[in-house]
Amino acid sequence: MYEALRSGARVPSAQTVAALARVLKLPVEELLELRRRAAALTGPDAGDVSGPGRPLGDWDPHDLEVHPAGHAVGGGGVRVLPGYVLREHDELLARVVRKATLGHSQMAVLVGTSSTGKTRACWQAVQPLAGLGWRLWHPFDPTRADAALADLKQVGPKTVVWLNEAQHYLGDRTAGERIAAAVHHLLVSPERGPVLVLGTLWPEYAHQYTALPAPGGEDPHSRVRELLSGRTLTVPDAFDADALAAAAAVAEGGDRLLADALTRARTDGRVTQDLAGAPELLNRYQHASPAATALLEAAMDARCLGVGPHLPQAFLTDAAIDYLTNTDYDQLTYDWAEQAFAELAQLVHGKQAPLRRATPRAPRRPSIPSILADTLAPSPAGPVFRLADYLEQHGRTTRRRLCPPASFWSAAHTRLTHPDDLSNLTQAAMNRHRLQWAHLLRSRVVEHGGTDGLDRLAVMREQTGDWGGADYVHTYGLYRLAVMLEEAEDRKSAERLLRQAAEYGNTDALYRLARMREEAGDRQDAEALALKAAEYGNTDALHRLAGMREKAGDQEGAEALALKAAEYGNTDTLHRLARMRKDPGDRERAFRLLRQSIDHSDTDALYRLAVAREEAGDQEGAFRLLQQAADHGDTEALYALAGIRKGSGDQEGAKRLLQQAADHSSTGTLYRLAVLREDVGDCEGAETLALKAADQDDVSALYRLAGMREEAGDRKGAESLVLNAADRGRTDTRDIVKRLWLYGLDADGTPTSPWQPSASAPLDRHLPPGTA
Repeated sequence: MYEALRSGARVPSAQTVAALARVLKLPVEELLELRRRAAALTGPDAGDVSGPGRPLGDWDPHDLEVHPAGHAVGGGGVRVLPGYVLREHDELLARVVRKATLGHSQMAVLVGTSSTGKTRACWQAVQPLAGLGWRLWHPFDPTRADAALADLKQVGPKTVVWLNEAQHYLGDRTAGERIAAAVHHLLVSPERGPVLVLGTLWPEYAHQYTALPAPGGEDPHSRVRELLSGRTLTVPDAFDADALAAAAAVAEGGDRLLADALTRARTDGRVTQDLAGAPELLNRYQHASPAATALLEAAMDARCLGVGPHLPQAFLTDAAIDYLTNTDYDQLTYDWAEQAFAELAQLVHGKQAPLRRATPRAPRRPSIPSILADTLAPSPAGPVFRLADYLEQHGRTTRRRLCPPASFWSAAHTRLTHPDDLSNLTQAAMNRHRLQWAHLLRSRVVEHGGTDGLDRLAVMREQTGDWGGADYVHTYGLYRLAVMLEEAEDRKSAERLLRQAAEYGNTDALYRLARMREEAGDRQDAEALALKAAEYGNTDALHRLAGMREKAGDQEGAEALALKAAEYGNTDTLHRLARMRKDPGDRERAFRLLRQSIDHSDTDALYRLAVAREEAGDQEGAFRLLQQAADHGDTEALYALAGIRKGSGDQEGAKRLLQQAADHSSTGTLYRLAVLREDVGDCEGAETLALKAADQDDVSALYRLAGMREEAGDRKGAESLVLNAADRGRTDTRDIVKRLWLYGLDADGTPTSPWQPSASAPLDRHLPPGTA
């Protein structure tokens, strides 16, 4: 520190400046900015170029996973990039980069479907940084998650952290949450900045990571959700008219790759997909031989249901059989599989193959301590293949309503060995009410030592009273054992185990601890634990503590916790407390709670406040708030306004508002209309509307119609609707599913014959469903 204050000394490090600022109680950011200016005047500083990565200008974009689009004519096979067309998301991303150049650490994750130009956009955005001395670090060795977790703490200032296909980092089962926490710490540590974190995600992964958990349910992505909040940019699937015009101008300037793509993509605007070879991939799938088509569809279904990217050849070969018609199956030659794999390995435009052989890295032990370090999954025996990204995306869209045939489940049971793959397929079979296959696959999970198998064993031991056998390090086991001890009134031991589970980030344990401390009268510790859970992204503890304090008569304490939950993005508690203020004397308090929710960007609170105003007799105020909510696209408000219009005789206005609600993907409106059609006897029209809602991932209308038909004695009609939901993987815990098919369904949708789980039988004595 003395050296930092000596006249003529070299520029001190950012860490030293930050430490001095804190000791002297001076603004950290201002001193860091002065240090950056001094460093710029005196030349490069060793502290600015330390850490992982290499100079940005030394990188080839294709090494950063920018899709190759072809070769330059006469370029000797050198890969080139087509001309780039700026779009709206590029302007937003450029602002993020500019803030980073001004000394403020930033993060942006581009969200879009496969081959839409996400990675290329990131590459273009960072080009101005090359001349400013920035580095770029792309963690990938030995695996993406291992590399990121090992070296994120070493990242230095003026570094671009490149998290392309961020699901491999943030979605990793054992490391994802810790990676998110490390990135968050990097972004909020001024002495380590500026840094720029860039990533890409498909929409389904973004939705999976940002979706709020069900109350009381597990929350596996709490830190990731917090990290992504406010840091995602959407990349559209297609070029709009302005972008197409700009692309045409670039093509006319001599860009042959872009000109060639526009000959095919000018109509639908899917320029980037064409450049990446996507249309040819789709064409190859649509015109493949029957055997090759069967292999591709088996691979699509496997990826859609959660099997990892490296698909064993033996699994695909066995799985493909039932995808063939009887005629095609009878015409198979002895070497049909070899020929089909060879057909699918042929490259298309963009150097991609529909199904290519892959060489996964050999599994290595993680370089950091891990509670699962000794349970590495076995590598698959024999060759493995990888499905092209675009075909995987196509399969997720076109095949999500279909349940794979029996050969798929049989091949999974006999050929797959990775616990995560087997666990995901177990859940997929359960979701589709294929109970027998789910049972057999779960047995395989246990055999291969998967964590879900351990969870299953913990539950089994709990049911048999084997508490000592359940005491293992896995956090789920710790949590379950703590619950058992608490129920046995051993609160001291339960609290000890809950605190151990909480140290591993188990937010259920944090909530249970918070509740126990609240019940013990230690409100301060209870609140601290609930806030810690909220920092991990789970606000359930704050919500429930607020309810406990409300029940105890402490309205102010409950509202204070509700506001803290809102600060972490959960306004449901404010809504709940507002609904509880029903007495006339509490109405203003309810209004105030809803207004606070609106202040936290909760547009749904506008509708709730409008309802509250209407109940208070303020029709004019209610109507005004409904208009505001409708302007924000609130479909409930649109539906309510349609009712008002209809009541006043304005049928056209009501119809227009309902159509507007439908345009906003209002599955609630589709649900109401479907029930209305069913009531008037238009069963076909009702089913069409229910299926439309199901295509938007809302199967409630299907189940409502099924219940109505079951009550009317139309069991066959009810079964048809429920089977549609089941094949989509949406059986949930619906009672009607169990009533219709107590023993589950076979792969083809027929009811399974009565059977009993043979939990104690060896796996080699299990007979798959449908075999003698």
